[in-house]
Amino acid sequence: MRTLHVGLRVADRERSLAFYTALRYEVVGEVPETSLGFLTMLKLPRDPFVALELVHSGAPVHLGDGLSHLVVQVDSIRELHQRGIEMEPPTSPDGSDTFLTAWLTDPDGRRIELVQWPPGHAEGMTADDFAH
Repeated sequence: MRTLHVGLRVADRERSLAFYTALRYEVVGEVPETSLGFLTMLKLPRDPFVALELVHSGAPVHLGDGLSHLVVQVDSIRELHQRGIEMEPPTSPDGSDTFLTAWLTDPDGRRIELVQWPPGHAEGMTADDFAH
């Protein structure tokens, strides 16, 4: 078993698509007419699978307290910042300049945490991250 992807309701499909593609997500496909609305499937460059589904129905988006935040691994937080992605100043959980995190907000108000792993770290979070 595995989690396939997360569906995010979006108020403005084009604005949200511009935001997520600026973070380097790539469009895999679209399903324009479903009972949920217009679906846009996104993946990250090194991932073979869809990670996000943008769901646009034209209805207002009301964020509840069920989703705390989305976490996205990036190669370089500084490079995204230099490309004009607006975010809070990066911080380092271990005090280094190679392990960085930064926060930003998507067009619908969802918090996103960017993580830049240090060299040699696994592609994702593992039990090794909690061994200390």
